[in-house]
This record gives sequence, structure tokens and C-alpha cells, in this order.
Amino acid sequence: MPLAFLDTWAHCWLMFHRLLTRTLRSFSARELFSHCSASLRGVVFTHNQDLELYFKNLSKQKQKEDMEKNGNNRKLRVCVATCNRADYSKLAPIMFGIKAEPQFFELDVVVLGSHLIDDYGNTYRMIEQDDFDIHTRLHTIVRGEDEAAMVESVGLALVKLPDVLNRLKPDIMIVHGDRFDALALATSAALMNIRILHIEGGEVSGTIDDSIRHAITKLAHYHVCCTRSAEQHLIAMCEDHDRILLAGCPSYDKLLSAKNKDYMSVIRMWLGEDVKPRDYIVALQHPVTTDIKHSIKMFELTLDALISFNKRTLVLFPNVDAGSKEMVRVMRKKGIEHHPNFRAVKHVPFDQFIQLVAHAGCMIGNSSCGVREVGAFGTPVINLGTRQTGRETGENVLHVRDADTQDKILHALQLQFGKQYPCSKIYGDGNAVPRILKFLKSIDLKEPLQKKFCFPPVKDNISQDIDHILETQSALAVDLGGTNLRVAIVSMKGEIVKKYTQLNPKTYEDRLGLILKMCVEAASEAVNLNCRILGVGISTGGRVNPREGIVLHSTKLIQEWSSVDLRTPISDALHLPVWVDNDGNCAALAERKFGHGKGIENFVTLITGTGIGGGIIHQHELIHGSSFCAAELGHIVVSLDGPECLCGSQGCIEAYASGIALQREAKKLHDEDLLLVEGMSMKNEEVVSAAHLIQAAKLGNAKAESILRTAGTALGLGVVNILHTMNPSLVILSGVLASHYVNAVKDVIHRQALSSVKTVDVVVSNLADPALLGAASLVLDYTTRRIY
Repeated sequence: MPLAFLDTWAHCWLMFHRLLTRTLRSFSARELFSHCSASLRGVVFTHNQDLELYFKNLSKQKQKEDMEKNGNNRKLRVCVATCNRADYSKLAPIMFGIKAEPQFFELDVVVLGSHLIDDYGNTYRMIEQDDFDIHTRLHTIVRGEDEAAMVESVGLALVKLPDVLNRLKPDIMIVHGDRFDALALATSAALMNIRILHIEGGEVSGTIDDSIRHAITKLAHYHVCCTRSAEQHLIAMCEDHDRILLAGCPSYDKLLSAKNKDYMSVIRMWLGEDVKPRDYIVALQHPVTTDIKHSIKMFELTLDALISFNKRTLVLFPNVDAGSKEMVRVMRKKGIEHHPNFRAVKHVPFDQFIQLVAHAGCMIGNSSCGVREVGAFGTPVINLGTRQTGRETGENVLHVRDADTQDKILHALQLQFGKQYPCSKIYGDGNAVPRILKFLKSIDLKEPLQKKFCFPPVKDNISQDIDHILETQSALAVDLGGTNLRVAIVSMKGEIVKKYTQLNPKTYEDRLGLILKMCVEAASEAVNLNCRILGVGISTGGRVNPREGIVLHSTKLIQEWSSVDLRTPISDALHLPVWVDNDGNCAALAERKFGHGKGIENFVTLITGTGIGGGIIHQHELIHGSSFCAAELGHIVVSLDGPECLCGSQGCIEAYASGIALQREAKKLHDEDLLLVEGMSMKNEEVVSAAHLIQAAKLGNAKAESILRTAGTALGLGVVNILHTMNPSLVILSGVLASHYVNAVKDVIHRQALSSVKTVDVVVSNLADPALLGAASLVLDYTTRRIY
């Protein structure tokens, strides 16, 4: 062969190879191969086998790229568990789809339930005939066909399944329908942290099946439903909308393409040579487990009506539910197995069953197949009793809810037999399996296994017991300040219904007596105000043991107030629970319940009043510390040689920025005649206070401005220390001086704090009375409403 020709051929081949490679990114190898002409295939390759191998390798490469693109590092291991002939008809199309894509899935098949019982046809054989490898066969049915046997069968399955699931370790288990066997499967998988895909959830029917189906729904992580109504039911059951797939029924993928196949041989095989299409009946009736006696009687009436109707009838044996044994006895008592018009069978392969119902003159019974699958062919159906109550049906279904007489059933047969109805696609359009496979591929195994329920918003309405209707839940809040003793009735919404104020006595006995007196008066008044007092909350300065309700020791502002048990005397007098805590902690609780801290996980509250206090909320909980001394924020030292603090130390924030500290500095200026400026005046008997210092600063007093700036800087340095220690996301300044300090604190944070905490929010509290609201929140957060 000339060299020039070889070069030209090689160049053409290289260009063709590149074209194929690009094209295969959008077409499968098999599709492209089918579009190539025979002459092209013959020119490029000597043997078709070479072409097949070439395309196969490129296809594998594309599939690998697709898997990498989708982020799947390994195949999804899928366990399909089938319990009986009915659910296999729904699961088989999915199993074929999974098996056809081995690059994405590994399939394990578990067979249990009535599949393995001779009386029900040993239907596991049809799974083997479909060329599926059965990984495990579990004999789980306890014979007896009564209610106790069903329960025992569930228990036996629960005993045997863990070992199987431990060996298989599937990523996801596919469970179908509403059978008691399926409930055992879903329960085992859920408890073993295996994801569950439930087929046909959200549907409504009669008997115990509804309860089992919805129980499986609550256990399942993913849902494939067949109708729009079923999808809405799942959403109404608070299932995550993103984990619900409206796919249609998998069996419809087969049904909608099966009717035109050769069916006469199937009809003759099961019903005899002389039977014509549309001239026979298919009967399939199961026991109703919630009313077994009535369902047996109804089956007896159905057989009598079919005998009278005198048409060739294929009767399938009932399923394994409680009552089936009695139904078989009825069949034998009436000689159905030997009657010339009847063919009684335990099982018909699904492909053949499709042909039989598609060309029947009528189907009668209470099987879900009658109201679901048969609609695809327009075959007339008579649905007996309540077993399928609530199912969506096409116009081909005639319901005989109270099938209590032979004549009623016979009349229904006369109305329905031989009719032809329009085909119904309520339960599917023939494309369920591709949707389900795509849904399986989208499952992210890295997502948390724990289910999330999408509960609808609940209105904040008042519960309907008489106490709540007539009365407002409230707390008695007590604030022991350095100057005043205050008691308030505070509602659940944080409204101060009524407040009482008295000067705080100097001695222990007088103070405790006044607290009791004010609380008793407030509790009595609460009845007139239609308020139900749930408990008493007390906010006080100093160190408090909230577990025991004891003030361990207080500040110098509240004298004779150490080792004081406040809980016992107040609780004894009012017969109410009592909570006690430090005033700074109470302010933090008030912010958490009613203020800026609502919903914030980590924040700090600083009270700027007579003293400096505060509270720390970490992970939504109040921090008390090992000796109840946490959040003594006023005593953070910001200078080693600063002014003396009431605690005995030097350089504390409180010594610079508290109301007492500002009052001290104002008095010094006043004594030196440096306080008052133009626009200010004081009466001789008026006591100099922090308010005068603030007023002077506003009017341009440079000395007063300097004192406030120093105080703000000290407070800011303290906040920086808090940010570096606790790293909260929010700082709330509370108290009468907060608004005067907020800008100075922000400025110090900007200059002194690490960059990682400079962006923290610093806000001024919007609560009118954080001490009382905090004391109330002690009660409202922890107590439970008493119902009489």
C-alpha cells in the first residue's frame, strides 16, 4: 500500500476518533453505534467486534466521568426486600432498572414472607426465573393465619433481619407498600441506621393496612408516591418535600406496554381452550383483618354470586393475612376447586396475570390490584367491602361497600360484566422506573441520616382549659436594689401588669418582712387582675446559690444580706415555687426571653447602674460557674493602680464606670466648684449624682467629659477582655448609663480587640426594666402551668 495513502488514512482515522470522542459526551455508545451506517462500520473497522469493544470502552469512560461529576465515589448498595407476589410486581421493574446500571448500583435481594410458602405458590421461584440472585431467604411466616400469627411473624422477622442487614450493610433499603412484613423490614432498617426508600406511601385504603403504611412512612427517609393526592398526604404528614418523588406506580411501566402481546395462549392455559376474551371473570379477595368474620361471610356471598352468574372464573387464593385459612375453607366447602366453571390457583406469574385481567370481562374482589393496576386496561372492576376505602379509582370501578347479600353482588356483576372503560393513568404514565433511578442517584450519603419533619406553622393560640381561658399566666418578680425594693406582677408576654415600690430597709428582719408583705399583697391583687401567679422570681445583688435559693453574700449596698435563705420563707408564705439569682444573671435571662438575646446562642449582658454587673449566656444556657461567681463582670480589673472598688480591690470596671464611681467624681468636681457650668443649677440640699456629671459633660464641661471618657474606656477594655475570653456574638449594654457608654465601648473594641472579634455587635438594651423582667423569666422559663 503506498505510504501517502497510509498517511491520509491515518489522518482521517485520527479526525474521526476525535469526533467520536466529542460526540460520545452527549450520546451513549449504543445510540451512536445504531446511527452509523453499515458501510461506515465496515470501512473503519475490519470486524464489528472491534467496533463493539471500542464503543464499550468509551461508554465506560463516559460513565466514569458521569459518576465523578455527580460526586459518587462508589456504587450505591441497594437492598430490595420483597415479601409476597403483589409487592414483587411493583419492585421487579425497579430491580430490573437497578440491575441494568451496574456502574451505579449494587443490588442485593432479600426474600421473606409468603414467597417461601408452598400454600401460596412458592413465588420466590419467579424471582429466580427473572434471573435475580437471591442473597437471603428468610422464613418469617408463623402459620395460623390469625391475628396472633401476624404479630408473631413480625416478631420473627425482627429477630432474623438484623443478622442479614449486618452482613449486607446496604446504603439504602427499598420497601414497598403496607404489609406487616414490610413494617418489620422498615423497623429493622430504621433502628440499624439504614436509609429507607418507601414505595407507594401516602395512599389511603381500609383495614389495618392504612396504619401500617403510614407507620412505614414515618420510619422511611425517602418516599416514592404514585399519585398527586398521595404526595399531598405525605406533605400533610410533615414529610420533607425534597425527599418525596411523585413517580407513578412502577408496575405501570410494564402494564402500559403489555396489552397488545399474545394473550390467547395465556387465557387458554389458565381458563381452558373454549374461553374467549371478555367472557371470563378474575376473582381476587383477601380477608379484612379488622373484621375477619364479616369478610369471610362476604367471600361466601361472592362465591355464591359467581356460581349463579355462571361464567368461567379464575379464582386466586387469598394472601397470608389473618382469616385467609377460613376463606380457603369456604372455597373447599363450596367445591370451587372442582367446579367446572372455576379455576382455583395459588399464583399466576405477573406477566400472565396482566394479560388475564387486561382481557377479562370483569374483575371482582377487594385487591388493590383491582382499583389500581386494572384501570390501565379499562377492565370493569367490582370492588367489594371496605378494604380499599379511600383509594383513588378510575371510572371502571363499581364499589359495593356493603356487600351483604348475594343479590347485591350478582346485580353488580350484571352491570359491569363485558363493559369496556377508558384507560386510566391515575397511578402512572409508564415512566416511573427512570424517575426512581434518577432519584436514587441523587441521594447524598453524606447528608445526616436523622429525618427532619416539616411541621406546619402553629399559631400561638391559647390552650383550651378553663384556667388559661379565664386567667393570664404571670410571675411575681422581686428586685432587691441598693435603694429600692420592688415587686411586680409580670405576664408571660413580658408585660408589667402592676408594680409596687418601697425603700429597701437596712436590716435583715425588716427587709425580709417587707418582701413577704409586698409579695402577699401582690398575690392577692393578682386575683383581682385575673392573673394566675406561677411562682416568685427574685433578683438580688451579690453571689447567689440558685439551686438552694440562698444569697451567699451580697454587696455593701445591701447590708446584713449574707447566707440568707430566701426560698423557704417566701415559698411557705405563698405556697408557690421560688427562684433566686444574681441581678446580672437575671438581666441576661430577661434579654434571652424578651430582648436582643432572643434566639442568640452566645451573648453577654453588662448592667451599668449603681454598680456594674452582668450575665453570660453560652449555648442558650446561663453560666453560673463552679462557685456561683461567674459573670462578675464589674470586677474585671483594667488598671493595677486605679481607684479603689467597693470589693476592696483597685482598678475594677465598677470603680470607673458605675453610678457610684461617677457620683464620686462629680462630688469631687463640685467640691472644687468645677462641676457647674452655664445652664446648670443645684439646690443647696440637692445631693450631687452621676446625672449631674452627665449633664455637665453635655453642656461642654471638659473635666466632666474627660471623666466620662475614662469611664467609657475602662468599660470598653473590660468588654475587650470578655470578647477575648468568651467570644460571644453579641454584647448588650443595659442600665441607665448604657446609652452614654455604647459609642466609647465600640471605639475601644475597634482600637484594642483582635481582628477576629472586632465585628461583634454592641447594642443598648431596649427593655424598660431588665431586673424585674429577669426575675420574672426565672419563673416563666422553668415552671410548668398548674391545671386544676
